[in-house]
Parts: sequence; C-alpha cells; structure tokens
Amino acid sequence: MSFSKTTLALGLAALVSTTPVSATNIVTSIKPIELVVKAIAGDDMNVSTIVPPGSSPHNYSMKPSQRRALEQADAIFRVGPDMETFLNRLLGGKEFAGKVVAFTEASSEETEAHHEHEHDHHHHNHGEGEDPHLWVDPRMALDMARTVHAKLSTLDGINTAELDANLERFEQRLNATEQRIKASLGQLDGTSLFAYHSALERFSEHYDLDLAGVLTLNPELSPGARHIADVQNKLRASNQPCLLTEPQFNRQWWRSITEGLNVTVSTWDPLATDIASTANGYIEFQQSIADAVLECLPK
Repeated sequence: MSFSKTTLALGLAALVSTTPVSATNIVTSIKPIELVVKAIAGDDMNVSTIVPPGSSPHNYSMKPSQRRALEQADAIFRVGPDMETFLNRLLGGKEFAGKVVAFTEASSEETEAHHEHEHDHHHHNHGEGEDPHLWVDPRMALDMARTVHAKLSTLDGINTAELDANLERFEQRLNATEQRIKASLGQLDGTSLFAYHSALERFSEHYDLDLAGVLTLNPELSPGARHIADVQNKLRASNQPCLLTEPQFNRQWWRSITEGLNVTVSTWDPLATDIASTANGYIEFQQSIADAVLECLPK
C-alpha cells in the first residue's frame, strides 16, 4: 500500500515539474493588447480579454467571473488609467502589486479625479495629455511587445528561448507588413480622411496620411453644433473626402452630418473584434486598418 502511495506521489511530482506553458494565465484588458501578447506568448499560453466585442473599454461593467480571472492571473496587461477607467480602483489593490503592466501612465491631474468619480465620469483622455490608442501604431506595438516579452520572461516555468524567438519573428513580420502597407497607402495621395474619433490619429501619423478632421473628441458624448458645422465645412472644402467610422459607435448622427455631401464612407475597427486571436493576429489587424483606408480610393 505504502509503495503505491509513494509511486503516486513521485508521479504527481513529475507532473508538477513538467507543467506546460499553457498553465500560465494572462489577462488583457482589450483585444488589440491580447493580439500583441499572443505574438510573444505564442498560441499555447492561455490569454484572455476582459472587454468583449461590441463594448466600449471606457465604461465597461465587469462580471464576477472576470474579477476572479484577474485575481488568478499571472500577469495583467492594460493600456493605462486614462483608457480602461473601470479597472483603476480594482487593480490598485495590494493583491495586484507586481502583476499589472500598464503601457501608459495617468495624466497627473486626472489621477485623483478618476478615483473620486470613476462611476459618474467615463473620462477618456481626449484632447489633452497623451493619445491612449497606442496599439494602432506598429512602432508602439513593437515597444509593447518588448515590454510583454520582459514581463513574461520573469514568470515561473516559462521557456524564454521560445519568447525570444517569438519576439524576433514578430519584429520581422511587422517590418515586412509595414513596408507593404506604406507602399499601398501611397496611392491615397490627394484623399482627405476624416475619422470618427481620435483612435486613427497614431496610424495616420505613422503612415503620413492626411487626417483632415476628427468628428468627435470624446466618443461617449455627441459633439456640439459648432463642431459639427466645422466638420461639415471641412468635408465640403476637401478633395475626395472619406469618413472612417467605427462599428462600436452610433451611426445615426454621422449619417446626418454627411447628408447631401459627396463623402465616401469606410469602416475600420480599432478594437480588432473580427481578428482571430493568434500569434499572427496583430499583423492581420494592421492590414485590416490599411484595407479599410484603401476603401477610400476613388472607385
């Protein structure tokens, strides 16, 4: 009897010491960050996202099961305090110390306000401070990937050689995709792009696109009459105007803004809803933004 118990104990010890990588639990706040993490973690590691497709990261209400997933996570990746404000209070708790990686810091004057008014204020830092939509810029995504690599390398039972190879592969694929996108977007010379909100700005800057106007500075609020009139005047005055809308937000009022104007409309998704969560997902996401912008070319 004692012999079989010992054998069982040895067998269990062997099991524990060869735990596969997938036993590592990573939680990310939004899908695009999940895609960057997947590029480094590979397809075997368990990576999940809190904010589901179709929901806004600015004012999401978490389920109890998601709170438990955060508590059990080995590492948590988020954009930062000005983006997923619903996480600020929870992740400030002692049990999360050392687990959380934020890619941006709070704009200092907002930090206190966030803690005070988290529930009545869906403040999303538009128009002041740093634009939090880092992930649409491939260079920023590469920086994020390096930060993910550094964090995952500190976790127990991780194959760091695999992480190194994944980071190198991601960088090579990203560079190749970036060159391809740059070449294709060169055709847009002379097209004036208008975006639903500032999420497209970093992509436009990176690829030297002409972003002539942004419809709303804060997607939670409808813009005022003066701002709408300004945008309409810009649309009228611009060459081949194209409006890039987003599936998460209300279509009704931008339809009324563009009524009677000759504007091409294309849709892109900054939250990468329809992109498969794989190691190649971020590359596909970059390409999907480029494809949406290329829809603006005169037919």
